[in-house]
Amino acid sequence: MFANEITQKIDVPAVIYPLNIHSSEELGAMIRRIGADPRSNAYFQPKRRRRHLFVESADFRAAAYVKQELLARGGDAVVAKHVIDGKADRSDVLLIGTDGQLNALSQKMEAMNCWGLKELRNGLLSVLRNTAVSSWTLPLPSGRELRLDARTKIMGILNLTEDSFHAGSRVKNIDDLLERASAMLRDGADVLDVGAESTRPGSTPLPEEEELARLIPGVKALREALPHAVLSVDTYKGKVAAAAAAAGADIVNDVGGFELDPDMLTCAARSGLPYVLSHIKGTPSDMQNAPSYDDLLSELNVYFQKKIERAERAGLRRERLILDPGLGFGKRAKDNLLILKEVESLSVFGRPILLGYSRKKFTGTITDAEKTDDRLLGTAAISALVEGRVQMTRVHDVRENGRALLMARAIRETL
Repeated sequence: MFANEITQKIDVPAVIYPLNIHSSEELGAMIRRIGADPRSNAYFQPKRRRRHLFVESADFRAAAYVKQELLARGGDAVVAKHVIDGKADRSDVLLIGTDGQLNALSQKMEAMNCWGLKELRNGLLSVLRNTAVSSWTLPLPSGRELRLDARTKIMGILNLTEDSFHAGSRVKNIDDLLERASAMLRDGADVLDVGAESTRPGSTPLPEEEELARLIPGVKALREALPHAVLSVDTYKGKVAAAAAAAGADIVNDVGGFELDPDMLTCAARSGLPYVLSHIKGTPSDMQNAPSYDDLLSELNVYFQKKIERAERAGLRRERLILDPGLGFGKRAKDNLLILKEVESLSVFGRPILLGYSRKKFTGTITDAEKTDDRLLGTAAISALVEGRVQMTRVHDVRENGRALLMARAIRETL
């Protein structure tokens, strides 16, 4: 071989790069692309996502046990520094592992009935089971259904009030109500939420008779003009909810978590309708008077756990519940941001999540927009952020937020 025919071999680095594989569909698409045995899908899915699960105040021996067991399976757990030498009686724990590793841990814990491990195992199994739920079908009157899934739906706001915090949302009369409702449906609203009492911070309660006089004619008109529309009523009063259900409402949206009116829980249970169970700290008139939390996410978890148990005891079945963490209802700006960042923490209950953030004060605080008219961009940014992470978003501007959701969804679903 002549020297000029000799070509020098150049080492080319391997092509390696990370991929954002968040969904089972994305992993399945990659399995097909690579040409792996399709049957391997069931094996790889539990390894798709590494979870971070927070456990509050576990016995130090339980904390040490789960850490060692997860380490043995390729996972890990963050525990207090004095767990290992027994100087800490209790410790918060951050479990880190794939579904497969966490399921293997739960199986190993089955024989352990000490140090609170039984309760920890039951909680872990509940989280793994409930967070795997990705679609819900809520029965509505007249044989209709509301289907919720990973594609975030839109609830449009219709205010039959003269004092709603965003003036642009105030409906003048029945004709205006029907016109706005029809426009929202054309723009892509999945649910219409009708309210007749403002629950903005510092608002004064509206007498029941006046709320009924404002709300019920509107619900009846909407039901007659838009027979297939899904109608939600925004009220915390039980008798108003019952009257609205009789007038044709499909969903009860109660900002008070059945605490602001003693009749609400019974009326909601008897209505047979889906019920939005919300978190609030205080009442609308005083909820923003220096609210504070020691551990917001843990408090929300305990709150919904207790509320769901109470609801079920009263005959309001879990299958009818939609959860709303109540952004702006007894929350500071940083509390609202934390909820938006960690909204998946509510998935442990296995129920669909609704968020209401449209043009609220904290969006103006972050974006330096004092007037509600200037808060649309901040609102649309949140819509893009939460698309696919919550099942429904409650907004004033259906078309604009719908486009933000559509863009975010197109990116998320690209394979």
